[in-house]
Amino acid sequence: MADGTVVVTGASGYIGSHVVANLLSRGRKVRATVRDPGDPMRVDHLKALPISEGGSLEIVEMDLFDADSVNAAIAGCTDLIHTAAAVRISAKDPQRQIVDPSVIGTRNVISAIDEAGTVERFVHTSSTAAIRPMEWEDGQTLTTDTWADDATLEGNPYGLAKVMSERAVREWHSALDEGARPRMVTIHPSVVFGPSMSKVHHRGSLSFLDALVKRKIPILIPIQINIVDVRDVAEAHVRALTMGKDGGRYLTVSGDMQFSGISKAIREEYPEIKTPRLTVPYLIALYGGSLFDKRITRSWARQHLRRKIYWDATPAEEELGMTWKTPRESVVDSVPGLIGGE
Repeated sequence: MADGTVVVTGASGYIGSHVVANLLSRGRKVRATVRDPGDPMRVDHLKALPISEGGSLEIVEMDLFDADSVNAAIAGCTDLIHTAAAVRISAKDPQRQIVDPSVIGTRNVISAIDEAGTVERFVHTSSTAAIRPMEWEDGQTLTTDTWADDATLEGNPYGLAKVMSERAVREWHSALDEGARPRMVTIHPSVVFGPSMSKVHHRGSLSFLDALVKRKIPILIPIQINIVDVRDVAEAHVRALTMGKDGGRYLTVSGDMQFSGISKAIREEYPEIKTPRLTVPYLIALYGGSLFDKRITRSWARQHLRRKIYWDATPAEEELGMTWKTPRESVVDSVPGLIGGE
């Protein structure tokens, strides 16, 4: 791998922080972009990361909505891993709070690549949300041949954001001259668990586990969760800089667990944590799910509760050489950070 500078956008985020850690452990020169370098919760954990010989860490301020800021952050780098996005499934203003940060931010990033003229490798963090349609068959296995093109601002704003940002990347990439364009790969994680480095990491996918550990929910709902470890997601991003197909889409999913199984695993490994044992019956969850979580609408519950979906991650295994930590290991390894983040 080249020894040029790697820019990691969204470096203070859950995935971004682990990508930075992975790169520094390999002795890479990393330029980590954050929204507020004066916020200890966003930078202290990055400054504390060990750096292998030859590596270095530069933390720079970047606002995805400010093109000049994005251009300055990316100038001169040879490698770019773009993880920055709004990670939330609902909001009062989904256009402004979910879609715009991902889509406008990604457009500014690819414009900055053109402006810099030095980027040789570009890895973009997408999601299974860019693949899974709003309507799917129980027990279906999805591959990267599928797009969530039915995502709407009202029904699936996060999926819409991920589809629009990835489409922007792919349309831009395919329009460039094949001999001169940078290598480009997209990585598609499912629900990401594993060790956290900062309390800010508990607001995204770890909120599932945080709710169990801190007894924010008294009862479980009958739902399957597809899981991947954040350390494996970071590894896949770094490998994708040089491995896999140019233009490839790679699912990173290690397996799945029922919410009840997750609660049981935490209880078994940490007996002092009295996680819920009872799963509410399906019909009660369907018609009264919003009482447990305001994000659970009846239409969402009908599509997700008591139903299963699977993902084909074999291309990442075969072409990126990935192996996965088990879902249970990812769940269990999440807990210390959640306890310590109280």
